[in-house]
Amino acid sequence: MAQNMRDIKRRIKSVSSVELITSAMKLVSAAKLRRAKATFEKTTEYFHFITDSINEIFNNASEVPHKYLQGSREIEKTCYIVITSSKGLCGSFNSNVIKEAAHNIQTETGEAAIVAVGTKGRDYFKKRDVEIISEYIEPPENISFIATREISRPIIELYDKGEIDKVVLVSTMFINNLEQRVRTQQLLPFIIEKDPDVIRVEREIEYEPSVDEVFNYLVPKYVEIVVFGAIIESATCEHAARRMAMESATDNAREMLSDLSLFYNRARQAAITSEIIEVISGSEAQK
Repeated sequence: MAQNMRDIKRRIKSVSSVELITSAMKLVSAAKLRRAKATFEKTTEYFHFITDSINEIFNNASEVPHKYLQGSREIEKTCYIVITSSKGLCGSFNSNVIKEAAHNIQTETGEAAIVAVGTKGRDYFKKRDVEIISEYIEPPENISFIATREISRPIIELYDKGEIDKVVLVSTMFINNLEQRVRTQQLLPFIIEKDPDVIRVEREIEYEPSVDEVFNYLVPKYVEIVVFGAIIESATCEHAARRMAMESATDNAREMLSDLSLFYNRARQAAITSEIIEVISGSEAQK
């Protein structure tokens, strides 16, 4: 009985230490989430304005270079930009993105290559011998637009050379603090979506110095902006997921402490009762 009580006390001490750690990590994640969410909210309106403007140009222009349009080439090799974190303890945040990317690779025909943002995605696909074109392993919240340009530029160059035929972004979309969803977005070739219900005013557009020059500038900028926005959004989702995971872990630890305290009190009561019975039995034996 004494040995059982000592084991329970050791477990209580161990779980208490875990509860303190997870509680502290929850507070840290909550603070980081507030900062990341503020950055995301400041930039999202700006990014949406730019991407919507570029989308409008693509969808309204009749002279988009053929190489950037869906159906312009046979898809033999697809590049997946996979945005995960470089740390764990964030629930299913990383696994959901990796599963989505792996599913796309399995279902798509042709070869696949990865541009990994975050070590979790890089490590997963490297172990499975998927080609890693490039990687960015710094924390997503620390990324700059210049760093995003360094990520995106080689992808555009490979696409222009014909070494890759499709670019797909797999990241996490922020819904609210409690919900995040995996998003798959095809960046290249561009899918023109003509809405038949929209009345378009035909107007002549002049491109200087040329159509190719304009779109050769716009397309890389579009990819850079979308990737940068996705990384900022993914950082927000990561901190939200980690805060939820640490809150759940803290609640579980406290529930376990309550159960262990109950077991300990029962064992202690049983030990006291046993000692009382022994004392009474010894007293009666001496009569």
